[in-house]
Amino acid sequence: MNWDDETTTPAAADARLVAPAADGEDSAVEAALRPKSLDEFVGQERVRQQLDLVLRAARQRGATADHVLLSGAPGLGKTTLSMIIASEMNAPIRITSGPAIQHAGDLAAILSSLQEGEVLFLDEIHRMSRPAEEMLYMAMEDFRVDVIVGKGPGATAIPLELPPFTLVGATTRAGLLPPPLRDRFGFTAHMEFYEPAELERVVHRSAQLLDVVIDADGAAEIAGRSRGTPRIANRLLRRVRDYAQVEADGRIGREVAAAALQVYEVDTRGLDRLDRAVLQALLKLFGGGPVGLSTLAVAVGEERETVEEVAEPFLVREGLLARTPRGRVATPAAWAHLGLTPPQQAQGASGQQGLFGT
Repeated sequence: MNWDDETTTPAAADARLVAPAADGEDSAVEAALRPKSLDEFVGQERVRQQLDLVLRAARQRGATADHVLLSGAPGLGKTTLSMIIASEMNAPIRITSGPAIQHAGDLAAILSSLQEGEVLFLDEIHRMSRPAEEMLYMAMEDFRVDVIVGKGPGATAIPLELPPFTLVGATTRAGLLPPPLRDRFGFTAHMEFYEPAELERVVHRSAQLLDVVIDADGAAEIAGRSRGTPRIANRLLRRVRDYAQVEADGRIGREVAAAALQVYEVDTRGLDRLDRAVLQALLKLFGGGPVGLSTLAVAVGEERETVEEVAEPFLVREGLLARTPRGRVATPAAWAHLGLTPPQQAQGASGQQGLFGT
């Protein structure tokens, strides 16, 4: 249920059932399904254990918790953890995002209105403007900011003291954070993709909250197609629930789940129409590659950015596609998944045998 992180993706991804970004429907449903404490939070055992120690120690000292940086792919629970941090510290939380803070004055207005101990959640923190970012350095370290009044030689810096607060930053691209900002976080955690067994627990808990009857096989079928992401697992559960309600007796078993996801074109490995279109073009039109990204995008009728940012990351993570200096190359697993026989030159995992011989 730890699926509530938001990110910006190409528009073509919005309608995908397996898109990790949240849409309007997800945001509405997730509010009811979101876990309220670390004990209820499923998965991320290492992060949960470390964060629990940080929060318990802060409570025992009667102090504000250290600043926390959460990184990882969309849909893994960064926003959920920020709300849990506020709940565990019995503190209010304020939520904003990096793109919403384009001027230092925007950040100063938020910081100056914080209460003591309040949690400030800053999503997509790497997209914050540079002037606001530099103001944040002093706010995190010294709990004060300098507000500039006036312009030119007559400008005056007025120091503004801030109450102690906890900043929880979330990012899908930790490498874009400048080192001075990253070093000011007292605790940094990277969110990993979920194992199928963990996603089964997510599905069972969500099914109980949604009053859906599901057996172990049905939960396993949904979890196996959820691409390691709780948000996607919950989205698939809701679509399977709809199918079971209309086409079956409302109960979700393996057959019902498989039939429902076939209707929605999500296969056994979690690939959807776009993913399979990319693989089919790569295999059938270009013999497994190598082929350039732009050529591949034209072949599937999508924008270059859509193929690169929406389809490729999961295909690469699943070992179905490889990026090489000469272009995109299908792996033997891709041929096997689509039930095709690779030509001799595509037998190597990276396509190098076909290029330079064995």
